[in-house]
Amino acid sequence: MTKEKIIEICKKKSVSFIHLQFSDLDGVVKSVEIPESQLPDTLESGKWFDGSSIEGFARIAESDMFLQPDLETFAVLPWENEESLISARIICDVMTPDGEVFPGDPRGILKRNLNEAKKLGYTFNVGPELEFFLFEKSEDNGIILAPIDSAGYFDFSADWASTVRKEISNAAEEMGIEIETIHHEVSRSQHEIDFKYGDALQAADNVITLKFIIKAVAERHGLHATFMPKPIFGINGSGMHVHQSLSKNGKNAFYDEKDEYGLSKIAKSFIAGQLKYATGICMVMSPLVNSYKRLVPGYEAPVYLSWARINRSALIRVPRFIKSEACRIELRSPDPSCNPYLAFSTMLVSGLTGIKEGLTAPSPIEENIYEMSDNDRKLRNIGTLPDSLGSAVKEFEKSDIALRALGDHCFKRLIDSNNKEWDEYRLRVSEWETEQYLEKY
Repeated sequence: MTKEKIIEICKKKSVSFIHLQFSDLDGVVKSVEIPESQLPDTLESGKWFDGSSIEGFARIAESDMFLQPDLETFAVLPWENEESLISARIICDVMTPDGEVFPGDPRGILKRNLNEAKKLGYTFNVGPELEFFLFEKSEDNGIILAPIDSAGYFDFSADWASTVRKEISNAAEEMGIEIETIHHEVSRSQHEIDFKYGDALQAADNVITLKFIIKAVAERHGLHATFMPKPIFGINGSGMHVHQSLSKNGKNAFYDEKDEYGLSKIAKSFIAGQLKYATGICMVMSPLVNSYKRLVPGYEAPVYLSWARINRSALIRVPRFIKSEACRIELRSPDPSCNPYLAFSTMLVSGLTGIKEGLTAPSPIEENIYEMSDNDRKLRNIGTLPDSLGSAVKEFEKSDIALRALGDHCFKRLIDSNNKEWDEYRLRVSEWETEQYLEKY
């Protein structure tokens, strides 16, 4: 994609506005809109903006930053058809006034870590599985927390939600995302969309893009799409399982045909690194108070630090594969509220550290860990993830891996913002508390 090609497409498709997109530290998509007339100058020189009010960005005294468009991310938004309103988007890198990458830019953080992997000869490939819920909106635009379908896992149906899924898939394809599967998930009103496995930067861009596509298409149907990990008590929450592998010299560095699981020594050291440092980076994978309502035994969400092939109670699973290129591991703790740029960064650095340190993965555990007693888990040295955001923040504060992956700026701001969220939550009196205690005491 070139500047000339982008301008040509905009004229041909009557694009009137271009969204210059980036994300804050929470992974929320932000945008500066420009009219088409400003496009040539913006493609050439970027666009200045005030970053002082963006979560995790600059202080008032150092607020001036500029957006540098990544031309390869240009795409026309497929759901806007009125000629005067047709828009396109370009994902941008956030830069400082002196032309350096802003240390609080999540995309820049991931690019830095991918470059470190490249120095070791590795390319980091990922395949996220994005789960979400669809809820109906009331006449006053409120959200009705009730299922809009009666389908279950992989059910074939021709209901409202099935139509919405297909429209989401079509819109994603039009924006350059190669969709592989779309299906209903375990819980009612819960869905999953998976796209093609590939380079971690493009995958993170695709996660951000797919999330706003899902919300935009849902809105057009009078629905609300949410990536909240656990919106309803008593049912499965939404995860974002991430398949991972390293390639080197064009070959899958995780594959070894002689191994029982098909995994190379490099793959097992990568697993060992992620298991060893999992508690310290958990806050990045599961960043909300609500995330820890999902990470509980019994709902297919992992809480135990182990790996296996068929055991879905393990943190890391080794999916079966036919071709060597498909050899990979699946990290099951991330949820869709996470910032993919930061999540992929910490996953990569923890795994590479395992390789650098020559760590050996513990024996795989294929038994259902949920059914083990506390004593059995202790004897087998099976640790657990943090059980609350407060605990996760404390582990994060001690994590050299998190600091190394995210950098000092991002690391400190995440601690501040998550401590603030935890304090706000723990000081609130919930409806459950008043029901339990108000009359009794």
